[in-house]
Order: sequence, then C-alpha cells, then structure tokens
Amino acid sequence: MSYRRGDHYTRRAKDAGYAARSVYKLEEIQKKWKVLSRGQRVIDLGCAPGSWSRFARECVGTNGSVLGVDLQEVGSFPGTFLCADIYTLSVSSMLEGLGGAADVLLSDMAPATMGNRYTDHVRQVQLAEQALVVAREIVSPGGAFVCKVFEGADAANFVQEVRLSFGTVKRLKPKATRGSSVEFFVVATQKKDGAS
Repeated sequence: MSYRRGDHYTRRAKDAGYAARSVYKLEEIQKKWKVLSRGQRVIDLGCAPGSWSRFARECVGTNGSVLGVDLQEVGSFPGTFLCADIYTLSVSSMLEGLGGAADVLLSDMAPATMGNRYTDHVRQVQLAEQALVVAREIVSPGGAFVCKVFEGADAANFVQEVRLSFGTVKRLKPKATRGSSVEFFVVATQKKDGAS
C-alpha cells in the first residue's frame, strides 16, 4: 500500500519533473563519489522510465552523451535510446549509439519480481553480472560502474568480481531506497587498464 501511496521522495521527484523517485539514489551516489562529470559518455542499462538518464544528461552537459537501453520504450529520452535485450544487444551497437567507449556505465536493472526472495535475488544478480560483462567491454580505463544488486547469497561474490576490474569498489544503500527493499548499489571507479 505504501508503494502506491508514495512518500517524500516520490512527491519530490514529481515536483521536480522526474519520472521516478530513483533519481535521488543516483543523486546521492553522485554527491558522494562524483562519478559523473561534464563531457562524459554514459550508458544507462535498464533506463526506463528515464530519471537516471535525465540526471546523467544534466551532469554531463551538452558536450556529453547518454545512451539508454531498456526492454520498455521511453518517451522523450534525453539522448540516444535502444529498445533491446541486454543479453543479445551487441557491444558494437552500444558503441555506435554512444559515439565511442563509455566513461560511466549505470545499471538500475531489475527483473519483474516474482515474490520469492531467493528467486528474485538470483535473477537480479544475473542482470548485474551481464551489466558487468558490458562494463568490462565498453567502459574506458579509469571509468566508473554503478550497479543495482539485490542482497542475498550471491551478492558478495558479485562484489568480488567487480573488484577484479575496478580499483575502488564501494557499497551503498541510498537514503531514497525504501526500508523494505533488499537492494543496494555497487559503486566502482578507476577501471583497471586491460580489465576484462
């Protein structure tokens, strides 16, 4: 019921013209680690309904570029949008849409939840792992990776996998995350040269 009713962040997002409250999760990450800056190329996986992409566009400015990927169509997208499955979308298509290698890969991807905590966790971590595969191929050395993860048995192993490719890796449960949510975010910076 509380999800339908909304809260402070939902109302704040609506007043600011953002499509979803999730923007304040990325805003907190940005305030703490400054992963986004002017002129960067950013790819946003699981971008619908577009709030993260809009925030990223505001951070990178007119000289930067934002590519969004989602299974759902997004209206009035602030950049280039690909309606595609991340498991089958080619790296070359993403590079072409972005105009080159990414400086930052954002992933807020989540499965359609089934209500079974373990099943939902496994399916979400699979999406996170695919996002990491893409990040290893498309993010430039020194770049950043921000990824949603559902807490559970496989979460720690995923974080360790990220550490193999990035110099600094942090975990954060943003304040805008609902109290009942099992999600947290991995914030990885300083992609290692040659990491794959």
